[in-house]
Amino acid sequence: MVNDPGTARVAAVSGGSSGIGRAIAEAFGGRGWKVAIGARGLERAREAARAVVGAGGGCHAEQLDVTDAVSIDAFYAAVERELGVVDLVVSCAAHARPGRMHERPAEAIRSEIETGLVGALLFVRRGIQRMLDCGVRGEIVFVSSSAAAVPWPLLTAYAASKAGLEQAARSLALELEGTGIRCQVVRPGNTLDTGWASDWSSQELAAVADWARSGLLRHTGMLQPAEVAGAVLAAVSVPRGVQLDHVSVSPEAPVEGE
Repeated sequence: MVNDPGTARVAAVSGGSSGIGRAIAEAFGGRGWKVAIGARGLERAREAARAVVGAGGGCHAEQLDVTDAVSIDAFYAAVERELGVVDLVVSCAAHARPGRMHERPAEAIRSEIETGLVGALLFVRRGIQRMLDCGVRGEIVFVSSSAAAVPWPLLTAYAASKAGLEQAARSLALELEGTGIRCQVVRPGNTLDTGWASDWSSQELAAVADWARSGLLRHTGMLQPAEVAGAVLAAVSVPRGVQLDHVSVSPEAPVEGE
């Protein structure tokens, strides 16, 4: 097998045009790696690609719908033509809106599960196929959420997608034993500047107060996307021979008096 984590890599990041996905792509670019950014909005993906190049990496932006296997195939084919065989796949595409489960439209629930769980599996599936076909050592990273481990009211479908994702990752890690492909989960806590809430209604934003009352927002500390990206970079940089189950990243509480 070829490749090791100390050399320049070719990474594919779904949901890489904004928030945590974009920060991950930029962190990889800072290492001088080649990065493929996939997102539904091509113009935003191209803007993110320019930031990756500015950070010192190569980058290619490609339109991607992770719920569509044809779109995924086209994405990987284009990336391989432009950058080479992908040896690092990061699944970050997801979306959610708060609301009581029984009041949400059926299609909204379905969309969150299809993007965050089914789409994530379809996206990494294609990357694994090419690594195995080409004899490349590599790895898969699923970006999860603290909602996978802690009950999170008003985000029931999203929490279910992330809990399912983590169980899938554990199963996939066992499937991939002996192939030279590692599978890991990075589980961030509450993070600012992801762009998720930019179009939430005032009623949807009121969910934040509910989460605080439930003890899910224990203090005012919040992560930044770049901090989550740092955890992902650290996870994929551990030496060969080490298999991480998951990495949880939580915001530090503000220091009193500062």
